[in-house]
Amino acid sequence: MIDFLEKWSFFGGSILLILIGLYGVITRKNLIKIFIGLSLMDTGINVLLVSLGYVKGGFAPIITSTINNNSYNFVDPIPQALVLTSIVIGVAVLALGLGVIIKIYEKYNTLDISKIRGLKW
Repeated sequence: MIDFLEKWSFFGGSILLILIGLYGVITRKNLIKIFIGLSLMDTGINVLLVSLGYVKGGFAPIITSTINNNSYNFVDPIPQALVLTSIVIGVAVLALGLGVIIKIYEKYNTLDISKIRGLKW
């Protein structure tokens, strides 16, 4: 039972983060809160990708002369590399999005989407 909870806790936590972020994006009207929801979804997807590549008792995929390839389980490095790239892209998108939100606030003096849509025409 403990092995089951240990294995699936990362999946459950990542799906919970994605669903909380989706709820925030769908139900909120404040641009900052919507953007926080998008950031939570991004974090949940990163946790999901890392948990997919996890191997219990696995070692780093560094092959030396003392390690025999057949006797050890190695952790898959591809999801880790993808998540590192995703984190960098996520930070850049976060900075750009917050900059756009600041410009929207300077122009319309509000962060409410319904009011911004009303000022469109």
